[in-house]
Amino acid sequence: MGEMVNIKVNGAQMEAEKGSLLIDKLLDENVHIPHFCYHQALGKDGNCRMCMVEIEGQKRPQIACDTPIKDGMEVRTKGENIEKVRRDILELQLINHPIDCPTCDQAGECKLQDYYMESGFYESRVNVDAKNNHEKRIDLGSNVMLDRERCVLCTRCTRFCSDITKTHELGVISRSDHSYIGTFPGRPLDNPYAMNVVDLCPVGALTSKDFRFKQRVWFLDSFDAICNGCSKGCNITVDHRKEKYKEDQIFRFRPRKNLAINGFFMCDEGRVSYHNENENRLEKPLVTNEETTLSDSLAEVFKHISTTKDTFFVISPSLSIEEMKNVNNLAQKLNASISGYSPDTYDASFGDDYLRNNDKATNRRALKEIGISDDESNFKSSLDKASLVIVIDNSYFNNNLPLLDGKKIISLFSHKCSTVEKSDVSIPIASFYEKSGTYINADDIKQKVISKMKKDNANETITSIIEHLKEMIGKGTL
Repeated sequence: MGEMVNIKVNGAQMEAEKGSLLIDKLLDENVHIPHFCYHQALGKDGNCRMCMVEIEGQKRPQIACDTPIKDGMEVRTKGENIEKVRRDILELQLINHPIDCPTCDQAGECKLQDYYMESGFYESRVNVDAKNNHEKRIDLGSNVMLDRERCVLCTRCTRFCSDITKTHELGVISRSDHSYIGTFPGRPLDNPYAMNVVDLCPVGALTSKDFRFKQRVWFLDSFDAICNGCSKGCNITVDHRKEKYKEDQIFRFRPRKNLAINGFFMCDEGRVSYHNENENRLEKPLVTNEETTLSDSLAEVFKHISTTKDTFFVISPSLSIEEMKNVNNLAQKLNASISGYSPDTYDASFGDDYLRNNDKATNRRALKEIGISDDESNFKSSLDKASLVIVIDNSYFNNNLPLLDGKKIISLFSHKCSTVEKSDVSIPIASFYEKSGTYINADDIKQKVISKMKKDNANETITSIIEHLKEMIGKGTL
């Protein structure tokens, strides 16, 4: 960090790094400053002029996104004069903008809408018939839809493609008020991070085809989580809603700022992975593929573990630390072997040098911390000896079912799979986003997830199932 200096913002004394951008300090201190083109991941551009502020000693207002901080600087973001300047700039943005907030998918999350309501523009001085209209509903590719007439030409999307992904699909075409965002000929928007332009767009110009017109955002509840698509552990916001007479359902993932892990973005595959949550769920306990109750299935599990000497637990490297510890403790109590072996979670074609990791397990680093082996030789040795295999959310056997021939199988999964079909007992468990827990990402950073999903018929967590079994073991004899 460079030299620290003192400045005043709206009369409040603050300390800031000399030479850093004024807008960054204002945003970090939660000082309201309207802006369209500036984004902390993309840097200054200075084309929207909305972030105007008054600086003592300056003849004219200055844009905060291109003003370096100096010692003794006195800044005003409020006041009749500076607010009039910003209103005049906003009025220019609104000249060609459609008046369709009620039908716009961005309503409730639109910065133009917010600034308009703050400004008090309740009467238009523009002849609506004279507006310069652009095209609507243009499919750019990669789940992104463009409504050109709503665009404010902040160029965040074009800078993302040029500076972050370096794929250069988007550009500004034509000039003046005929300018518009478009793709280059033969170059649709097609990169693993393309849907981030939807989050970057401050208005309703770029929307997600995956979420478009699915829900009004003011009906959604949210909680902070991490993406379970790979070991990077990108921070996300989970938007969900429990509609009347329906189960709580996830409607979208959005990247959440964490400069130590994913910055401001996430990959497209992780973004749409929420669909997996609601598909092909295992909802009822099964004993020899017949539906039963949780208590009866637990009784079957107890019978198996109490009459079997050679038990082998095979757990997923995407379980939380708390779940791994509980399973490990149960295995020790039963004198059983345990492994986190899961080579199927490695995908050499998935990773890149940005946010995607070849290891698609969320919490493999925790296996080492707890002392659970994921070594192949230990796995094979334990599997050969075992007469009872307890598989907990580990997908390895789905494509290797013959390895389980001749063995009793107990499985705990949130979703249906071939291992469940082969099992003697199967118990449904809460999915990744329905439970709370701690995870260690590929960079050894621990992250806590506290789920706020509220399902009427929520499946048991692995921890609660193990507690039930421990209680039964305490009452019974092994």
